[in-house]
Amino acid sequence: METQTQAARGRPREFDPEEALGAALNVFWRRGYEGASMAELTEAMGITKPSLYACFGNKESLFRKALDLYERDKLCYMKSALEAPTAKGVAERLLRGSLAIQTGTTDPHGCLGVISAVGCTIQADSIRDDVSARRASSDAALLARLERARDEGDFPDAIEPQALATYLTTVMQGMAVHAGAGMSRELLEQLVDTTLAVWPGK
Repeated sequence: METQTQAARGRPREFDPEEALGAALNVFWRRGYEGASMAELTEAMGITKPSLYACFGNKESLFRKALDLYERDKLCYMKSALEAPTAKGVAERLLRGSLAIQTGTTDPHGCLGVISAVGCTIQADSIRDDVSARRASSDAALLARLERARDEGDFPDAIEPQALATYLTTVMQGMAVHAGAGMSRELLEQLVDTTLAVWPGK
């Protein structure tokens, strides 16, 4: 009996990895990569540090997994946005999708990628590089879509797709910074409406 009790006590605590990863994502989203301490992460995830390392690896590995989850669950609107029939439709879906994620009632405000990239010091270059590489991939997809829109006559030839893509992503990143700093949803909605009102093309 004593042996069974000792064995039961010695078993590692069971937990749902997906649920624990979601909790870690929430901490990273609120605090950024470097702002999130291991103590804060393990407390939010409800696991011990050895369990964290055994399941997710080190903090950097955990963050990358959290970033994968963020892209899968929070940025899924981006794919459908690029499928909009017009460039303005693409812009509207991206802006409103960003607004919904950045000002939601259940998640932290702002954008995980922007928060982590801006807040990383030189000691976390690999994290910044990873975030930048992911952003470059999505930027390339947006540019390709806007180049197609230009070829289809969706906006004037004088407008460069690269400049338009940069303009749009800059607005979205600015929204993320302001949302993270506490700007109201109403003001951010006005920014979205203004951006769409001055968008070149139909």
